[in-house]
Amino acid sequence: MSIFTGSGVAIVTPFHENGEVNYEELGRLIDFQIAHKTDAIIICGTTGEASTLTHEEHLECIRYAVEKVAGRVPVIAGTGSNCTQTAVYLSTEAEKYGADALLLVTPYYNKATQNGLIRHFTTVANSVSIPVILYNVPGRTGCNILPETAVALAKNVENIVAIKEASGNISQVAKLAALSEGCIDIYSGNDDQVVPILSLGGKGVISVLANVAPEETHDMVAKYLAGDVAGSLELQLKALPLINQLFCEVNPIPVKKAVNLMGFEAGPLRMPLTEMEPEHAEKLGRIMEDFGILLV
Repeated sequence: MSIFTGSGVAIVTPFHENGEVNYEELGRLIDFQIAHKTDAIIICGTTGEASTLTHEEHLECIRYAVEKVAGRVPVIAGTGSNCTQTAVYLSTEAEKYGADALLLVTPYYNKATQNGLIRHFTTVANSVSIPVILYNVPGRTGCNILPETAVALAKNVENIVAIKEASGNISQVAKLAALSEGCIDIYSGNDDQVVPILSLGGKGVISVLANVAPEETHDMVAKYLAGDVAGSLELQLKALPLINQLFCEVNPIPVKKAVNLMGFEAGPLRMPLTEMEPEHAEKLGRIMEDFGILLV
């Protein structure tokens, strides 16, 4: 059984102007997402600025999300690291706090060989009993999980059950789908490739877009899985201008601006990320309004 099908939001982490985590607003965002059909909450991922959270903040965000969600949808905690022991620590603590599953990014900067990836993910997964989603995003980490590696992990480690595929390489995803024969669930990690990955047997998306268009992102998947491929494709194509603008600067700079434009208090970014360029922000606001998103 899949951890979830549909749209899981890679939720932003709101900050006060002094840089502290704004837990009250995080709760408001979680309630907004669940009220608008989001199928899972992914806390402390790349979009949640996990790389600039302290370990204490990271774990408190996970604890808070689990408590706030209160079983309404699965909570998936980002607990990956380029240090295997750090990933083990964050993962075991997240399990204690009640996370339903983990999202483990590939080691970044120091990277790893394919054998190193197998050892890394096996070690972390064996430290917990909850399901694990591998996260393949070589454009950010410089490290690619080959299809053969993902399949080997899924077949040999009981709780490695899924992969978030953000390589952007549809041919690689197709090869993974062919080799896996269903042994690993595939989620799109790119909002502009939801329908293509669903066509290869994907279960849904772990989405940045869902921060600002949760119902549309949910419906994009739900329509496809219900057999309404044309309706799903219509939503995918309609969202492309917004998706492109949400990635015109490095994620999560644009999406955090977008959430603020909607009237939420997502607050500033943590350095080294900086505020969106004014001309990009202006265009983002126009595209959001054209998409039908109410700005305040």
